[in-house]
Amino acid sequence: MNVVDIGTGAIRAGTSVLYASLGELIAERAGVVNLGTEGSMLGGALGAFAVTVWFGNPWLGALAGGLLGAVLALIHAFLVISRKANALASGLTVMFFAIGLTSFLGRGFVNKQINGFEAISIPYLSQIPFIGPLLFQHDSLTYISILMVPMIWFLLFKTRIGVILRATGEREEVVYTYGFSPKLIRYCAVMTGGFLAGIGGAQLSTAYTHTWVENMTQGKGVVAVALVIFAAWRPTKALLGAYLFGGAQSLQLVIQQQGYDISPFLLFMTPYVITLLALYMVARNQRSQMPEGLSKVFTGAGGG
Repeated sequence: MNVVDIGTGAIRAGTSVLYASLGELIAERAGVVNLGTEGSMLGGALGAFAVTVWFGNPWLGALAGGLLGAVLALIHAFLVISRKANALASGLTVMFFAIGLTSFLGRGFVNKQINGFEAISIPYLSQIPFIGPLLFQHDSLTYISILMVPMIWFLLFKTRIGVILRATGEREEVVYTYGFSPKLIRYCAVMTGGFLAGIGGAQLSTAYTHTWVENMTQGKGVVAVALVIFAAWRPTKALLGAYLFGGAQSLQLVIQQQGYDISPFLLFMTPYVITLLALYMVARNQRSQMPEGLSKVFTGAGGG
């Protein structure tokens, strides 16, 4: 097995999950969990693919995918923040709604061909042995996702906006004291999370696979929500978690290509099993780091 191929595959396969994890991390820092992230990814995947088919521009497609992801997240935000619905039930409802909607609307795009995002080799850097192919031969959305990790970390922990966002997820009365609306902040956070999840879906359809198939996210949005716990609500750890999942998926594909006599169903399970094991090992130590607003959701004390 080629380690470079597995590593490169880990980054490519993990990028869509990374976008969704970063988006969910922002929403959860504001105190709202969104299981509808899967739906935003699906909406983004179909929206990006459809717009790319129509206009031949994957950048326009990615923007459309992000906006569709944000719209689906807005539905969840309205139900949870304004109508005080249970966040877990609302997220699942949005997810299944998106699965059905994209399956219906996406029928005409199956087997369509697009000119999507292609890998770009960074001059000189891509020629470095081992490191070059691993880090510097990816599509544009992958490069952007990597850059977003330090950007979001800086936003959350080094800016006034980040302090207000985190305070909304911890002690919303403090936010009121400083003259801000926790409700508005949560709306913005959830929609930003949906936008990034939509971009993750766009990367999946216009950069990673260049195709559209029904339910193509296959639970990646749900994995992204789980990885936020794995990451202890920190962007750098979210990157590691996303690439762990992507690496397991890449390894699965390599094993299949090598022709090993292993059940394909068992191989399909591998990335999700590895993610569950990683969560099991770290989740017990992460409870104390959970934003207080989320603890109300998981204990049933509030909707969001």
